[in-house]
Amino acid sequence: MIFIDTHCHLYLEDFADDIVEIIQKADYEGVKKFYLPAIDSVTTPALIKLEKQFPGTCIAMAGLHPCFVKPNWQDEMKLVEQSLAARKFAAIGEIGLDFYWDRTFEKEQYKVMNTQIEWALHYDLPIVIHSRESMQQTIQVVKEQQRGNLKGIFHCFTDTYESAQQIIDLGFFLGIGGVITFKNSKLPDVIRQIGLEHMVLETDAPYLTPAPFRGKRNESSYIKYIAEKLAAIKETSKEEVAAITTANAEKIFGR
Repeated sequence: MIFIDTHCHLYLEDFADDIVEIIQKADYEGVKKFYLPAIDSVTTPALIKLEKQFPGTCIAMAGLHPCFVKPNWQDEMKLVEQSLAARKFAAIGEIGLDFYWDRTFEKEQYKVMNTQIEWALHYDLPIVIHSRESMQQTIQVVKEQQRGNLKGIFHCFTDTYESAQQIIDLGFFLGIGGVITFKNSKLPDVIRQIGLEHMVLETDAPYLTPAPFRGKRNESSYIKYIAEKLAAIKETSKEEVAAITTANAEKIFGR
C-alpha cells in the first residue's frame, strides 16, 4: 500500500529537530513521496535543502502563497520567476486567493495568481491552489485560464458539492486532508457524492491535524487516518483509497 502526500510543509521550523524520524515514520506507513509547496522566499532555502536531503522523496514546488502577497510582492515574484527558469519543479504552488485574513492586497493577489498560472502553462507544470473565503473567485480565475492543458489540485478542499463539480469539470483534482476527520465537518456529505478518481490525499503538515490528534503538530504519517476516514465514507478499503489516490497524484505530477 503506497501513499503520496501531495501537500506538506515538512521544511518548516516545526520539523527542524526530528525530520529524519518524521520521514521514517511516514515511510513505515507507506508514504513514499512528499510534495513540498512553496510559501515565499524566506522559507524557500529550507524547502530546497530538504529536497536535497531526501532526493526523489521530498519534491519541491515553486510559487508565492497568496497570504504572502505583501508590499514586496513584485520582488517575491521575480525570485519565483528566476527559480522556474533555473531548474525543473514538480508544480507551481501554492498559489491562489485568500480573503480570510486580509484583503488589503486583493487586486495584487489576482495578478500574482494569474501570472503564476501563465508560468505553469509556459513550463507545462501543474498548479496547486490555495483558496480560502474565495472559492468561486478562484474557480473563475482557473476557468478563464483553462485552455485544455492546465491541471492541478484544489488543495484542502472543504467546500460544497457544487464547487467540487465545477473543479472536476475544469479537469482538476480535490485535495482531501485532515478536515474530513473533524467531528462537525460537512465534508463527508460532499465526498460521499464524488468518485475517488477525482481525489488526492494530503496532510498540509504541520497544519490541519486529523482526529485523533487535533491540536497537535500534523505529520505525513497521519495520512493513514485521512485514508481510513475516506474509505469509511466511500464504503471501500484503505488499500483501494491508496491505490486510486496515488495513481491520481502520479497523473498530476508524473511518476
